[in-house]
Amino acid sequence: MERHTKLIIFLKELRKSIRMLAVAIAVTTTGVFFLAPRLLTMVQNHLADTLYFFSVAGPFLAHVKLALFCSLFFLMPWLMTVLWKSIGKPFGVKGGQLFVFIFFTCLLFYCGTLFCYFVTLPFGIKFLLGFGSEELRPVISIGRFVNFTTVFILAFGIIFELPIFMVFLAKVGVCTRAFYERSRRYALLLIAIMAAVLTPTPDIVNMSLMGGPLYLLYEAGIVILMIMRIK
Repeated sequence: MERHTKLIIFLKELRKSIRMLAVAIAVTTTGVFFLAPRLLTMVQNHLADTLYFFSVAGPFLAHVKLALFCSLFFLMPWLMTVLWKSIGKPFGVKGGQLFVFIFFTCLLFYCGTLFCYFVTLPFGIKFLLGFGSEELRPVISIGRFVNFTTVFILAFGIIFELPIFMVFLAKVGVCTRAFYERSRRYALLLIAIMAAVLTPTPDIVNMSLMGGPLYLLYEAGIVILMIMRIK
């Protein structure tokens, strides 16, 4: 009954801001859309060579997807504020504690996206395209390229937030540090499944590029709990 009540409080709190968030995302996406060609050129120069399109609407849809991703990227502090206020209210988390959770969640999100953009994606793309040859040349469509990069970067940003949510669940008494320590093997299995689902191409290379850092973050969450002396 108590869990049901907390869920209702969470949903009510979330509903207060969901419309404003939707409007903000739509407006920001529209504004960023006009900058999407420059953004795409920047990303293309960093990660890929020539891109192609195989449908009339291909370039337009790719620019819309890129604009949507950028709007989510820019609005992430607001998104996290709304999320944490909704999560924190039924558990009595507010004030300074709430600010700490919001701050470090945003920090880890941006660290994850930057790590993916500057380290993981260049390595992964270079490795995968390294199987090409004179007889087998890559022809990358703009749509698939945008899907691959945006989903991969967004997923990395989200999974980098894992230690914060581990700390939160331990602090409110949902999970204990001992539970995390006992569940390492199950966490490893779940991480492998998540990596297979979240990566645009579920091959062993991309799964390792996401699954490896995610498991290290899981261990980091346990270490943080030990430092904070949360059992």
